[in-house]
Amino acid sequence: MSDTSGMTFWDHLDELRGVIVRMLVVTMLAAAVAFVMKDELFALVLAPRTSDFITYRLMGVEPFSIHLMNTGLTEQFMIHLKTAFYAGVLVASPYIIYMLFGFVAPALYDNEKKYATLLCASGYLMFMLGTALNYLLIFPLTLKFLGTYQVSEDVANMLTLQSYMDTLLMMNLVMGIVFELPVVSWILGKMGLINAQMMSTMRRHAVVAILIVAAIITPTTDAFTLFVVALPIWLLYELSILILKLNKYNIC
Repeated sequence: MSDTSGMTFWDHLDELRGVIVRMLVVTMLAAAVAFVMKDELFALVLAPRTSDFITYRLMGVEPFSIHLMNTGLTEQFMIHLKTAFYAGVLVASPYIIYMLFGFVAPALYDNEKKYATLLCASGYLMFMLGTALNYLLIFPLTLKFLGTYQVSEDVANMLTLQSYMDTLLMMNLVMGIVFELPVVSWILGKMGLINAQMMSTMRRHAVVAILIVAAIITPTTDAFTLFVVALPIWLLYELSILILKLNKYNIC
């Protein structure tokens, strides 16, 4: 970005408009590519519904296949659009973050730019890690349990494509946000609102809260699945404590 010292409010607003337009263009181009690559996109998205998925093969799960059905006239096309847009946002997200940072950076001091860079990079990395963990582990285990669970052999499961996609995208978003816990803890520590001692003291309460969050994310009665979801969240909590200890933040 150029020097902004002599720019008026309307100049800043016009520059922001240009930044937003460029972000939208790149996002829509990425979404268009994802839309055209329909076979590759949905081969990736629908992979967890069969026992050929890498997670199931590593765990030695018995062969199974969950069949999906469509119940609406426009449902498949709208899901195609929504999934392509989601993929476009993920692909374009580094550019979006770069453009937003470039717009804000001229107003920051050098030390603030350093912290802002660290914040953006770590926040993006943690969100993508949460999304990857959900896709590779948490969602497949949830899908396997709920998609094959039967109260009786006389009652067949008929899972809709809409239900499958809504659950996958929702869980991706939730786990991405949950994985921001160390970043948020670092920010709160920097502001002097929390410290390592406080989080250590509240560890028992945090464990209960983590189990509740894990139960909401994966509404199953399977203790193993609950443990698989709760474990990484608890590790993130412990990582947050470690970050605060290393930075030695104190409450003002």
